[in-house]
Amino acid sequence: MSAATGAAPRRNARYTPVEADGPLPHQMVAAVPGIRADPLGFLARLRGRYGDVVAFPMPRDPVVLLSSPAAARRVLVENHRAWGKRTAQYGALSAVTGTGLLTSDGEVWRERRRTAQPAFHPRGLGVVAEQSVAAAGRLRATWPAAGGVVDVDAGALQATLEVVGRTLFGGEVTDDGERLVAAVLEALEVVVGRVRTPLPAWLPTPARRRLRRAVATLDVAAADVVARRRARGLHEDDGDLLALLLRAVDAGDLAPEGLRDELVTTVIAGHETVASALTWTLHLLAEEQGAQARVAEELDAVLGGADEDGGRAPAWADLRSLVRTRAAVEESLRLFPPAWVVSRRALVDDVVDGVALPAGTTVIISPWLLHRRPELFPDPEVFRPERFEGEGLGREARGAYTPFGAGPRLCIGRDFALVETTLVLAELLRGASVHPVPGERVRVDALVTMRPRDGLRLRLAPRRRAGAGVSAPA
Repeated sequence: MSAATGAAPRRNARYTPVEADGPLPHQMVAAVPGIRADPLGFLARLRGRYGDVVAFPMPRDPVVLLSSPAAARRVLVENHRAWGKRTAQYGALSAVTGTGLLTSDGEVWRERRRTAQPAFHPRGLGVVAEQSVAAAGRLRATWPAAGGVVDVDAGALQATLEVVGRTLFGGEVTDDGERLVAAVLEALEVVVGRVRTPLPAWLPTPARRRLRRAVATLDVAAADVVARRRARGLHEDDGDLLALLLRAVDAGDLAPEGLRDELVTTVIAGHETVASALTWTLHLLAEEQGAQARVAEELDAVLGGADEDGGRAPAWADLRSLVRTRAAVEESLRLFPPAWVVSRRALVDDVVDGVALPAGTTVIISPWLLHRRPELFPDPEVFRPERFEGEGLGREARGAYTPFGAGPRLCIGRDFALVETTLVLAELLRGASVHPVPGERVRVDALVTMRPRDGLRLRLAPRRRAGAGVSAPA
């Protein structure tokens, strides 16, 4: 007992200055295999054992897991100026993205955001809608009309790449764009592995050599995308993101390497995350046929699905009527938030959830954990799109729902992503239903985003009009 307070000293007091419970060093060492195999499960176990504020055994540079909505709001919204992004997470990502919007901070971030913002203005969402439906239609045309097994993850990646190319890069996606995406994905895989298995920077490991090769390929592919866009010419009314960035370079407001960084960031934030959202929504609808039947009923009502094609294609004007379809997307983002973890570093001392956090503290906030609080989301593991229909969510639950972040750093492409995912989903499902493939195990890889390991295969079946029910695969 402490003579001054009569309280027992914290068991982890030697290992962290933060007045919160948490694992001891030997427990962290023992947990390493589990962290690598299942980081999501590790975070859930920490919160279950130690509560909403968990201090890791890091005495010099404190690291804390924050799991309450109030803590997330304090760091990301109310006192955001006291917290920066110079953390190990974003430092590792910057090896791929450089100083793009995803990883930059301070004035650099503000300037980049101002440059990119017009490309995401609401007045441009009609074009996003048009291109989303067109890309989904091309994907749908490749699906077997009589039904069969398809990799919906591969299809989602292709469709969303086409949308990014036509709306943000100002033209069709060519081999340059596909090489750019492949190089980004390979580099990110290496970066995640490095974070989970940190080694001295001077050690010439195969992973570091692979990262250098991927980044070199990335640089060449990005340069080719830029050269192709310049060759087409820039017109005064071109409002795509690449045109805005090129004008900033020409005006001397953005360095050429900054242009490269924003291209790479767009591939991650505007392509992979949207593909992830679409893939997981299809998976969840396949698993929960009742929810899929409600979406099908809505699609038939809105799109006039009286024929074998499921009626007409959806359009921008239909979005307000596609309530159930959008709710399915939002509920999928609750269960599988693409950015499943974010981090910040304290620039000054702060108090969060009643705990004093000194300057230099790194905090980890997981939307995946926030979205699973049963007092806010009853039966949190259940896919229930009705939560997002009408006034289904309470104010506190809405505040805890952060698939796109929160505060000033709210994802610049949130509306873009929701419009795209909702309309692609509507186009894909207006004439087909999706079902699990018997015996196939779906596994989650919590990488930079939450991805299905080795793709995600579903069985398609032609869909009868919703009044007759959702067709089962033969």
